[in-house]
Formats: sequence, structure tokens, C-alpha cells
Amino acid sequence: MPEDTQTATLYRMVMPGHLCPFGLKSKDLLERQGYTVDDRHLTTRETTDAFMVKHAVETTPQTFIGGKRIGGYDDLRVFFDLDQPKEDQSDTSYQPVIAIFSVAALLALGLSWHQYGTVLTLRALEWFISLAMTILAIQKLQDVESFSTMFLNYDLLAQRWVPYGKAYPFGEALAGILMTAGALTWISAPVALFIGTIGAASVFKAVYMDKRELKCACVGGSSNVPLGFVSLTENLMMIVMGLWMGGKALIG
Repeated sequence: MPEDTQTATLYRMVMPGHLCPFGLKSKDLLERQGYTVDDRHLTTRETTDAFMVKHAVETTPQTFIGGKRIGGYDDLRVFFDLDQPKEDQSDTSYQPVIAIFSVAALLALGLSWHQYGTVLTLRALEWFISLAMTILAIQKLQDVESFSTMFLNYDLLAQRWVPYGKAYPFGEALAGILMTAGALTWISAPVALFIGTIGAASVFKAVYMDKRELKCACVGGSSNVPLGFVSLTENLMMIVMGLWMGGKALIG
């Protein structure tokens, strides 16, 4: 850790029509690391271009510590051992999946608390699965074209009938919403069971039989989540939910 009196010089763009967000993040990071920031603003396009030519850099902000150029915000994070260098960073990330399932779980517990006065209910588990389905569907619906393209890499039905790739997220959203409401189970249960079964079979074949290394389309077409356990879990949850809700409806 640096001494409190250590100074870093930061050059960042601060213009009437543009305030560089990475410049603000760099300044905040330096201050949190105990540095006094010599904050130098690049207030015009001309001064910014001249600065980049002078220091042979292509972007701003740029941080200098002890007369040595550290670089931009990402370089600063590496300097403070908060990140690995880009060449050592993995292309895959489970962060979107962790965020989705965590928020779905908290929403389910909140609904259970509101409705029943306790978080420990069977309905909370049902809500967790149905809400997770709905949020995952939202991720796919942000760019259906991109999702369907990635989906075609492994889904068995989509490979035989291409429009299924675009219909899938709508079916998942419909089933999730209806299951959250506890309504029209005669629609939601079969839909969840159908898409979950095909999805599970497709993932199992692609990953565990064909040994293919693919990206999972479960959180959308720009996903860096590897195809495998997460997507299989998503589909198995839909199968279980379809059977469970359908059985409840028949017994009830």
C-alpha cells in the first residue's frame, strides 16, 4: 500500500460535452488506494490529441506514478493487483448467472415473506425457479437474433426447425410468468416440460457425449458462460417445475 502522501498524476478528458467515465473511475480508484491525485484535465479535442501523440498512447485517461506511465483504468487495476493482465484473463464468466439466480432467490424470499410472513415456504422455492426462468428469458429477449444464432450451435430442435430458436425465449417467459402467478397451469406446465426436456437432451449430447466446447445461450447471445452445468441446470429446473406444477394442478 502506498503512503498517504504519495501522488499520482492523472490526465483525463473533462469537456463541456464529455466527461470521461473511466477518468472518474481512475481518480476514485487512486484515492481509495491512498494516493493524492494531481488531476489534470484535457479540456479540448486538440489538447487531448496532442497529449496522446506526445505520450504515444491511443486512449485516455492515463495515470503516471513516480514519473512512470501506468496506463488507463484497466492497467491501473492490474497495477494494484485487483485484476490479472488481459492476456491472463479468462474469456468465460459466471457472473451473469450468479447475479440472475441470486436476485431470483432474493425476490422469491421477499415474496414469501410478504405473503406468508416467513421466507421458509415451498412457494418460495417455486417462485425462485419461475422468477429465474423469467429473468433468463429477459436476457434472451434483449437480442433474439443473437440468441437464436448461438442456440443453433447445440439445440437439437432448433437445428431441425430454425424458427424454434426465436420462439424459445417467449415460451420460457410465458411459462415463468404464469408459474409465478400460479395461473393457467395447463399452459405453463407443458411448455416448461417441453422446452426443458429438449434443452436438457441437447446440452447433454453437445457437452457430455460430443465433448464440444461451446458458449451457453442461456443468458443471451453475447454470453461468455460455457455451455454445460448452468444450461443443464436451467433446463432441469424447467422439467422439475413443469412436472411439479402439472402434478399439483391434476391433484388439486
